[in-house]
Parts: sequence; structure tokens; C-alpha cells
Amino acid sequence: MSEEEIWGYQENTGYRLGIDLVGYKVEATDGAIGKIDKHSEDVGASHLVVDTGAWIFGKHVLLPAGTITRVDTAGEKVYVNRSKDQIKGAPEFDEGKYGGEAGYLDQFARYYNQPHM
Repeated sequence: MSEEEIWGYQENTGYRLGIDLVGYKVEATDGAIGKIDKHSEDVGASHLVVDTGAWIFGKHVLLPAGTITRVDTAGEKVYVNRSKDQIKGAPEFDEGKYGGEAGYLDQFARYYNQPHM
């Protein structure tokens, strides 16, 4: 997956612009990981921020939109193509760096683009 593709919602996922995903549950390939706290539709930087709750001690993780495989609006669930361990090992989302640090999202693109993590 290219750097551009990792940041875009894929056409076949069932996602449509304007759907508010905040509060949806997130399912990894091997089970639930938490709920969506924030989501972005920014062109070239679309992503979810997931609150993992007690699962990883309240860690917030950023998932690029390109990791989404399916959006179930009726069941309010988002499915991603990463395992719990892959998500657990991701860099932690830092709200303070997100808006003001140039290149902040690059670390997530590098992490999620690793082949066969």
C-alpha cells in the first residue's frame, strides 16, 4: 500500500463522506480493540483515533483510513485489517503533536506500511 493509499478511505468499505464514526466500535482481525474517539476525512490524511480503554491501559491509537476493510453503519462497527498486537505496537497518538508538528503522521504511515508486520 502506498503512502497515499494508507491515508484514504477505500471505495469498497461502505464508508461515505459525512458519516460520523465517533463512538463506533473497532474490530481488529482478531477481536475488539476499542471505540472511535475522533475521525478525519482530510484528503491525504484521513484516519481514526481509537480509545482502547482498559485493553491497553487507555492508550489512544491512530489508524490510517487505508487500514479499514469495512464500515457497518447499522451495527456501528468499523473493521480494520490489522491484529490486536499490530495495533498495540503502534506509536501512541499524541494530541499535542498532532496539530502542530510537521511530519507527525509520517511515523504512522511508516508503521502501518510495514509488510507482514
